[in-house]
Amino acid sequence: MKVLFVLLATLAISACQSADPLSAKNDYKLPWWGIGFTEPAHMTVWVETSAVEDIKGRTYHNVAAGAAARSALENGTENARGWSGVGRGSMPVTGADLPKRLFVRWQSIVERKTYSGWIDISESTRDIMRNSTARRCHKYPQISANPSALLNLGLAPGGIIQVWVRDDCYHAHKVDRGQVDIEPLGPYLGKNEGRYAWKIKDSSQRYIERFGIPYGSW
Repeated sequence: MKVLFVLLATLAISACQSADPLSAKNDYKLPWWGIGFTEPAHMTVWVETSAVEDIKGRTYHNVAAGAAARSALENGTENARGWSGVGRGSMPVTGADLPKRLFVRWQSIVERKTYSGWIDISESTRDIMRNSTARRCHKYPQISANPSALLNLGLAPGGIIQVWVRDDCYHAHKVDRGQVDIEPLGPYLGKNEGRYAWKIKDSSQRYIERFGIPYGSW
């Protein structure tokens, strides 16, 4: 009798799971998660390199680099203060499990400074990453779940790193935050005679002359 009860309970749970309209158990999944970068308005950055240490203790180097997403345009207001948006683009982090911590080295073009360092990723952030692919969005249960988890790093003057992660409905959540140090060797670890990737844009120069760099707003 006890065995029969357990069997019936198991069948009931299985039936409930199969009837769950938000289950993404059978939805298509990509074999990686994505990482992207965002810069405040007018505060141009260039990412030289990044790395991941995953929750299994493995380190992956040179996972992503390049330009960051621009979050706003020149409009005559102090729109560089705070974060006005989060980039949607991402690059695949192949082979790594979810991140324990992240390393990034980037050039702050408007400051003519280079920053580098690690930032820890919290378990609550990893939970959002897991759930983002495990469940379909409750607003659109007929649409397949996100095929991969997405994480974005906002990089700001002063060495600020702000982490966002997207949930099952693709909404961005502001999560972990840290501050790293100036890279003493300068851009490209001193291998490019101190030259930066770009010149300061005219629009950035005009903004800074009028409003300054809003340290403390990120």
